[in-house]
Amino acid sequence: MQILAHRGYWMEESERNTPAALRRALDSGFGFESDIRDYLGELVISHNIADGSCQKAEEVFRWLAEHGDKYCFAVNIKADGLKDLLAGLLEKYHITNYFTFDMSVPQMVEYADMGLTYFTRQSEVEPDPVMYDKAAGVWIDGFWGTDWITEELLQRHIAAGKTVCLVSPELHGRPYMDFWERFASFRLDQDVIFCTDRPGEAKAFFSK
Repeated sequence: MQILAHRGYWMEESERNTPAALRRALDSGFGFESDIRDYLGELVISHNIADGSCQKAEEVFRWLAEHGDKYCFAVNIKADGLKDLLAGLLEKYHITNYFTFDMSVPQMVEYADMGLTYFTRQSEVEPDPVMYDKAAGVWIDGFWGTDWITEELLQRHIAAGKTVCLVSPELHGRPYMDFWERFASFRLDQDVIFCTDRPGEAKAFFSK
């Protein structure tokens, strides 16, 4: 399993998406999910509307390069029109261990046409992932529950040649241990990516 630290490896919620949390994830051996927007012509890390205090994304790509492109960056696209800036940073820092997701469908078409790696989505409100054929993987996100996320569902995606990224329930403020225990019982033909607010705990649990 590959664990992604959701908005970095933070200890307090105020640390989410901060340089400290993103650096801590890499230094602890985790990839991460984080949000990008544009601000004054540059990409920045920000879940909400950006301002001058936001971390510049270029520095984050430099950290990824310093770690040898070993750790995955799940790039949550929070605005339209970012693809050229993003492609420039990926090329400049020789980053290939990444995927983009959560962009609008028209933007997804443009990302696909540019050859940028993207994951489509599946959830209770998105039962049929869009642009599935060209997607490198599927971001599977249970907004209200996880009973529908079964071993058979994940195996179908894997058999179709897709990488699976699972969203852990605590990202939506729900208890997570029952899902972790159920998921640990799955017998899959391929490792999955697991996005969690508790990367250290997840590493210890799933390595048992």
